[in-house]
Amino acid sequence: MKHEFLYSVEREYPVEIERLWQAWTTASELEQWYHPTDLSVVPGTATSVAIEGGLWTVGIDVPAFEFVAYFFGWYKLVKPLERLEHTMAYTQSKDEWLALDENAPFHKVVLDFESRGDSSWVKFSQFGEMPEEQIEATTVGMQSYFQSLSNFFEEN
Repeated sequence: MKHEFLYSVEREYPVEIERLWQAWTTASELEQWYHPTDLSVVPGTATSVAIEGGLWTVGIDVPAFEFVAYFFGWYKLVKPLERLEHTMAYTQSKDEWLALDENAPFHKVVLDFESRGDSSWVKFSQFGEMPEEQIEATTVGMQSYFQSLSNFFEEN
């Protein structure tokens, strides 16, 4: 599968880099914010073992369309406070999600982090194959995830 650049989303948050890293790499925190602002994570579906070869998972409830969007993958590169690279597979089948097939089609995700004094910056870049007309909607969706992260920081 080709992993060509699709899009990126970036944002600066008023938190220290350690706090930003923790939000992206801790399952209990991913469960609280890793979703578009109008959706939520299915309780108990978030996993994050942020070491090279470690697993991450999350299920996002999409009640308007009566399904759960399941995501899973493996960390390929972990440079604490600097960079995460992981695979990202998607399915609407709970059985496929639970199977965690390492051969399932996937995209590549790269997260770059940077400390900026009293704030921190993160950039999410996705690579893979996707119909051109879907890229804009996916970008808007990830911007919503970033807003959820902002809301999470404001509440915690």
